[in-house]
Amino acid sequence: MKKTTIEISVIMGVYNPKNKEQLMAAVESIVNQTFQNWEMLLYDDGSELTYIPAIQEAANMDSRITLIRNPKNHGLAYGLNQCIRRAKGRYIARMDDDDISKPQRLEKMYEFLENHKEYQWVGSNSELIDEHGVWGKDTMQEIPGKEDFLAYSPYIHPTVVFRKKVLERLNGYKVAEETKRCEDYELFMRLHEQGYRGYNIQESLLQYREDLDAYKKRKYCYRIRETKVRYEGFKKLGILKPQTVPYVVRPLVSGLVSPKLIQYIRKQPGRNTYVPKPRTRQT
Repeated sequence: MKKTTIEISVIMGVYNPKNKEQLMAAVESIVNQTFQNWEMLLYDDGSELTYIPAIQEAANMDSRITLIRNPKNHGLAYGLNQCIRRAKGRYIARMDDDDISKPQRLEKMYEFLENHKEYQWVGSNSELIDEHGVWGKDTMQEIPGKEDFLAYSPYIHPTVVFRKKVLERLNGYKVAEETKRCEDYELFMRLHEQGYRGYNIQESLLQYREDLDAYKKRKYCYRIRETKVRYEGFKKLGILKPQTVPYVVRPLVSGLVSPKLIQYIRKQPGRNTYVPKPRTRQT
């Protein structure tokens, strides 16, 4: 019997998953993909003993899932880089431990990258969900340019599939205190700075979990970090100008805005307001 070739390596970091049902649903959404030539690298970033049985149960859902455990918590960027180094696929698909991939997500993204060599990664739009179901949608720029980084990252991190060789050329995610919770933003700006380009399929291929509590959990120190990432990234992209300074300090200002107002804005059609959710594993 011919051995199946692994084309896509799905990388997922997990740390002290407090909602087992969400973790299981996230992993199951990969198991149920129409595209079957995948592996999943499930990285446990030093979870406490209480949570290990749930993580192990998730890993046991399919023989294509490999559980990688680290006894110490090093943060998301470090964990994702460990997964990239072990990945067997030509493509790297991101996945968070509480989101839901639509059944055709990997198939559509694989076909896109196979047929569009000019792009080094592909993302998509997403539906926004909480415990009550779908409450909104993030619609992203189809072909982002450097100016599209001013407001927010123009790519929804857990929707993206990369060409592995591109991540290897840039040594993956930057592991540093100042980029925690902004790993994806920093990476995408660095990719654009190097002349690489991505594309967003104009279809919601992922359900992205975010609720009001997510906004409340964003500590001000994380907003300061994002401000620094914006400053450095904008400078390297050549978009740091007097008129763009308000975008640099935007995270600090948005920390003063009511979460309910932000959710109302995100419910409006045509809004590109993706921001990465808080992750307890990014300590």
